[in-house]
Amino acid sequence: MGHQHFKLFKPFGYLSQFLSNARHERNKKFLGELHDFPPGTMAIGRLDKDSEGLLLLTTDGKVSAEITGTNIEKEYYVQVDGEITDQALNALRNGVDISHNNEIYKTKPCNAHKLQIAPNFPERSKRIRDERHGPTSWITITITEGKFRQVRKMTAKVGFPTLRLIRVRVGRITLDNLKMGEVQSVLELI
Repeated sequence: MGHQHFKLFKPFGYLSQFLSNARHERNKKFLGELHDFPPGTMAIGRLDKDSEGLLLLTTDGKVSAEITGTNIEKEYYVQVDGEITDQALNALRNGVDISHNNEIYKTKPCNAHKLQIAPNFPERSKRIRDERHGPTSWITITITEGKFRQVRKMTAKVGFPTLRLIRVRVGRITLDNLKMGEVQSVLELI
């Protein structure tokens, strides 16, 4: 039988791995709890525990390396603290300095825009906060790289910390109408 590919709406609080022997991760939630994946299934890239959204999985290591090793676009919807400014969006578009592996790294130019209407995602399992703490805004950021917690570092750098981060697209694969925690088979990923 050939390789299998999946897309998953990763919920908040799950690690982008299947299991861990690490003592500090004993009480964590893993992807294997969401679906009975075939042996050899691996996540393509990662979403950190606090991030949600589209995660691609495959049993084909070559496809995984091709997606992570190339400039395939990854689009995120990001709820930020405060009313985002045009100046902050322009800074994101042009690239900002973030720390990565104890060095300063300038992010590549990207697409960044304010969403006029908040996206309709289900409530997160852990509340973000309420309106008493001031306004928030939603933006879309599309990048072709993926350093550790890059989008969070980018929005913080321009003065608008990330409150909620949801990946909605990798290349041509989109979240579509997947429900949180749902897994769907995909014929091909690239």
